[in-house]
Amino acid sequence: MYITDLACISPQRTFDNAFFEGDIKVHEDDRYMAIEPAYGQLIPAGLLRRMGKAVRMGVGAGLPLIQNEKIEGIILGTANGGLEDCLKFLNQIVDYNEGTLTPTNFVQSTPNAVAGNLALLSKTTGYNTTHVHKGLAFEAALLDTMLLLEEKRGKRFLVGSIEEISDYNHNIDLLAGSFKTGHFTSENLLTLDSPGSANGEGAAMFVVDAERSEGSKAQVKDVFQSNNLAENEIAEIVEAFLQRNNLQPDDVDAVILGISGDNRSDHWYFNLQKALFGQSNCYTYKNMVGDYPTGSAFATWMGVHIISGKRVPDACVQAQKKSRTPKHILIYNHYKASQHGFILLGS
Repeated sequence: MYITDLACISPQRTFDNAFFEGDIKVHEDDRYMAIEPAYGQLIPAGLLRRMGKAVRMGVGAGLPLIQNEKIEGIILGTANGGLEDCLKFLNQIVDYNEGTLTPTNFVQSTPNAVAGNLALLSKTTGYNTTHVHKGLAFEAALLDTMLLLEEKRGKRFLVGSIEEISDYNHNIDLLAGSFKTGHFTSENLLTLDSPGSANGEGAAMFVVDAERSEGSKAQVKDVFQSNNLAENEIAEIVEAFLQRNNLQPDDVDAVILGISGDNRSDHWYFNLQKALFGQSNCYTYKNMVGDYPTGSAFATWMGVHIISGKRVPDACVQAQKKSRTPKHILIYNHYKASQHGFILLGS
C-alpha cells in the first residue's frame, strides 16, 4: 500500500516543517510532552473543550488529512487510548458514590474514542476499528489495512496511532523501572549507561492508497510482528522477512531502530545492526519523542520523509554510511523486549 499524505503531533514540532529544519526541542527528565498546534481553526471550541488530550491529538493529526480526501475507513492503533479520562471517570464513581456522573469522561475514555470522533467529524461511515495490542498496536493497524486493500474492501484508508502520557500510568511504569531517575535530558538519554528510558506521547496519521499515484510518498511493502522471541532468532527472522520481499540486508539503505537508552534491552538493536546492517545508515528517534508503545508510528512518519528526501536532524543519526536518498528502510521496534515489530518501507 502507498502513503499519500501524513501528519504527526509529537514532543517535537512535527506538525509543520520545523523538525526537519533543525528546530529540535531539548526535553528534561522522564516526560516528553507533545507540542500541540493551535486547534481553533480545526475543531469547534465547544467540542475542543470537552476533548481529552489523546482525542485532541488524534483528531488534530487526522482530521486535516481527511477533510478534503474521500476515505473509506479509519484504522488506528493504541496501547492505552484516553487513559487519563478513563481514570477520571473511575474516580468519579468513587467520589459520587456511584450516583449521577458526567458523561464526558466516560465517552472520551474508551480506546476507540479517537476513531469515533474522526468518523463523526469527517462523516466517514465505513470500516472503523481500533487495535489495542500494547507495543504492536500500530503494526496490527497496518496489517489490518493491508488485508482490507488486498480484499478490495476499499481503496483509501486513514491509518495511524495515538498515545498520551497518563499521570497514573506513568507513576506505575516509573515504579516498575521503565523510566530513568534523576536529572537527564534528551541530549544524553541514549548515552547514559543505565536502566530505563523517558516517557513519550503523540499521534501519527497516514492516508494510504491501494495503488501508486503521482501523490505517493512511500510504499509500506510489508509488516511483520512477533512475541517472545529469543535474541539469537532476530537476525534470522529479519533475513527471512527481507527475502520474502526479494531483498538482502545490503539492499536496505537505512534502518530506524527503537534505541531508547535502556541498557537492559538496547543490545537487541545494536546486535542486529552489527550482524546485518553494518553498511546501512542508522537512525534513532526515541531521544526525540520518548519511549511509548506505538512509537514505531513516529518512526514510520520519519521514514516516509527520509524517502521523500528530507534531511534527518543530526541528533537522530546513529551511523551515516550512504549519502544517497534511501530506497528501502527497515523499522525495528520492540516493546520491553517481548513484542517485536518490523515495518519495511520502499520508495
